[in-house]
Amino acid sequence: MATQPTPTVVLVHGAFADAASWTGVITELQNHDVPVVAPSNPLRGLASDAAYIASVAAQIDGPVVLVGHSYGGALITVAGTAHNVVGLVYVAAYVLEEGESLGELQGRFPLSPLVSNLKEATYPVEGAAPATEVTITPRAFPDIFAADVPAAVTKVLAVTQRPLAAAVFEERASAAAWKTKPSWALIAGADQAINPDVERFGAERAAATIVELDGASHAVAVSRPKDVAALILTAVHATS
Repeated sequence: MATQPTPTVVLVHGAFADAASWTGVITELQNHDVPVVAPSNPLRGLASDAAYIASVAAQIDGPVVLVGHSYGGALITVAGTAHNVVGLVYVAAYVLEEGESLGELQGRFPLSPLVSNLKEATYPVEGAAPATEVTITPRAFPDIFAADVPAAVTKVLAVTQRPLAAAVFEERASAAAWKTKPSWALIAGADQAINPDVERFGAERAAATIVELDGASHAVAVSRPKDVAALILTAVHATS
């Protein structure tokens, strides 16, 4: 039986990070000759961000495996309906149901320390009032986001945060691609940004193949890139 082409992996970063957070994972995937793309996530709205990621996937020739970290998981849940997406990988991520918001999913469980350590700012919106965006307070960033990352690296991550539009927590997912596409999920056992129970609940609801990493922080792609890449390679091989 003929095999399918090797899927291109599209790595979708979450809030308070950028595409460079995937550097170690990208290296591992490239070492295995897996094509990979890591676009910049706008972080401005669930519907608009998902539409952008879907457009990135749709313009790739051949099959695509979408990988979402954190808020990026919500985006691949919606964007994964793109015709050439063959698999979804959630990394310390939100796995939404159709019609569900991030706030609703989080509200099922005790809130993580992240919620009380967010700093608000505003940004201009053409033709409308300024909107609110959030980052993690620099003092709390190491413990909440990257407790298992070297301090020197964490200092850089803290000051290069990409802010997230606050409105995304109330937007509802327009689709749940995991209902028709196979999925895999990595649970970061020591996550202080998303309650690991939130990650686990969503993954189990999606019938994802689950890997749990005890002691892993929210920045698991930075601290344990080989483990993250191993799960992605499992998805790539399963969909090839």
